[in-house]
Formats: sequence, C-alpha cells, structure tokens
Amino acid sequence: MNAWVVFRKELIDALRDRRTLLMVVLSSVAIGPLVLIALSALVVGIERHAEERTVLAAGIEHAPTLRNFLERQTYRIDTAPVDYEAKLKSQSLGDAVLLIGKDFEAELARGDVPLVEIVTSSGNQRAGASVNRLARLLHGFSSEQATLRLALRGVAPATLDVLEINDRDLANPQSRAAQLTSMLPFFVLMAVLYGALNAALDTTAGERERGSLEPLLMNPASRLSLVIGKWGAVAAVGMLIALLSCFSFLPAQALLRSETLAAMFQFGLREAALFLALLAPLAAALAAVMMAIAIRCKTFKEAQANNTVVMLGVSLLPLVTVFNQSGEAPWHLAVPALGQVALMNRVLKGEAVGLLDMALPLSVCALITVAGVVFVARQLRSAALR
Repeated sequence: MNAWVVFRKELIDALRDRRTLLMVVLSSVAIGPLVLIALSALVVGIERHAEERTVLAAGIEHAPTLRNFLERQTYRIDTAPVDYEAKLKSQSLGDAVLLIGKDFEAELARGDVPLVEIVTSSGNQRAGASVNRLARLLHGFSSEQATLRLALRGVAPATLDVLEINDRDLANPQSRAAQLTSMLPFFVLMAVLYGALNAALDTTAGERERGSLEPLLMNPASRLSLVIGKWGAVAAVGMLIALLSCFSFLPAQALLRSETLAAMFQFGLREAALFLALLAPLAAALAAVMMAIAIRCKTFKEAQANNTVVMLGVSLLPLVTVFNQSGEAPWHLAVPALGQVALMNRVLKGEAVGLLDMALPLSVCALITVAGVVFVARQLRSAALR
C-alpha cells in the first residue's frame, strides 16, 4: 500500500516535470515519423539517382561504337567536367567518370583490347555507387563485341558458355528492408534511456539536493516499499516512452515516399507488441541501475555525470553487431541492450522470435532490476544521508 502511494506521487511529479514531458513527446511520439521520413528520403534519393541512367564520360568522342552501345541501353551520355578528379575528391561530383583513350576505336578495329578507366574516389560514397553500374555496362559491351567477332568467324558464341549461372536470393522482403531499418531498434532504445533518465535522477539525487528525501524517510513506511514506489514510477515513464515509440511506427508508415521501402517495411501490431515486450523489462532494469548510481550522489548534476557511464555503455553495446561480421552469437542475448537490439532486428527481418529466445534477456533484466532496487533500499537504510 505504501509503495502504491509513493508510486502515484512520484509518477505525477515526473509527468508534471516539463523536461520529462518534453522528452516523452520528442523521443517517443516523434521518433517513428522522423526516422521513417529520413529513411524514405534516403531511398527516394537512391532510386532517383538510379533512374537517371546517365553516364559521365571523358573522351567519348573517340569511341562512337561504345557511344552507340550505351545509347541503345537507353543511357544518356554527358561530358565530364574538366576538373572531374578534384570534384570527385571533394565529393561535389556524385558519379564515377568513364575515361576513354584517343586510340580506342582504332584498337577496337584491329582486334586489340582498348583500355578504359572508371575514375572514382573511395571516399566519395555517392560516386562509388555508380561504379558497379558502369562496370556492368562495359562488360555488356565487351560481351557484345566478342559475340560479333565470333559470328564473323563462323564460331557459335554458345561454345564459350560452359556454365549457366542463376542467382537465387534467400532473403525475404523484410530481410532486405532490415538492411535499411536496422537502426530503428537503436533509436527506440536510446529514447527509453534518455526519457527515464531525468525521472531516475530527480527521484533520488534530486530529492536529496532539495532536502525532501530526509522528511520522506521519517515516515513509518519501510525503505523497500519507498524504493519500489520510486522505481515503479521511473520504470513506468520508461515503459510509456517504449509504448509510444513502438506504436508511433504504425501511423508513420503512411509518410513513406518510397514505394519500394513501403512494400518491404512490414511493421504491424505484432512487431510493435514484440518490440514493447522486449523494451519494457529493459526500461525497468535501466531505471533500477540509474537510481542505484544516483542515490550515492549529493546533487542532480553529479548523478547526471555518473550516469554517463550507463548511457555510454547502452549506446555502444549495439555496435557489437556492426563490428562482428560473423553474425549473432548466443552470448549476445545475455547482454542487456545488445540482446534486445538483436531480437528486435530479428523481428524486423520477419524471423521467428519465441519465448525461449526472449527468456534469457528478460531474466537478465529481472536480475538487474532486483539487484538495483535492493541496493537503493540498503543505501537508504544507512545511518546518515550525506
């Protein structure tokens, strides 16, 4: 009963705090639309660039045969600027340049192998995206010329094809979309962390700094019930942010401008519910950890500085999946934040996530929560509050 009274009081105070309310609105309600709008703009830009079907060339006047081939492939040929190398290095030019020598046509007529160059800069990601397109076009031109030469000599071109190659992609549309949407779990995770931070600090170090913690401890209620009430309010704020963040992606899908991304990104009630089931226990654990760190601090700023370690750890742990190219490892699920991100990425890929998969990360969060709450209660039992 005492814990419920404290919970109601702390939750009302937290929601009255303008900083907390602003964080709830910005980090949870707006995160879905903002992230999907940014992704949609990125995909639309890539698609528009691919549809332009333009080739930048220097010296194309020396290769009318190649020009004819490119135009038959419905590509428009533009002359590269004189200072294309400087522009590629400075990233102001977004396409690789096809460089053709003066003797291209003569060498081709003699049956020699003309040299062409694809000029790009590895530091220019926009230009790097067009390298494969140019390479495929040149391979197509080379294959066509080889076929014509064999036909002139009465040799069937099929004699050179000893293999029939067919690509088979095992990824479903959701897995392909997850390559772009893999950062969504990270944004939601950080929203929960930062949203619960102010409430966790204010209910511990904040009350100590204001001098309101000592009168509260003079009540006959047990220290554990007081801590459970405070922790419950902080965890509720984090869970509220998790709820709003997960379900904000549902209406935000209407803002997608890319038809390709809209078709691949399938995020419905099931996915939102699984996200929430993974994030709610983590919000509870983070609330306990941040309160345990803040209860030893004398001021709000000191507690904020000490909790930087938690914020840094939670933000860096998901990067393990980026640097580990061998895929998800079993131990990932035992690490808080990392396990949640790994399972949320499975959800985005459309893979099955069962109760056994969720048992380990949820158990770890439960242990951390209990340890944090017990630690805070013991700290409040200490003889003197410093």
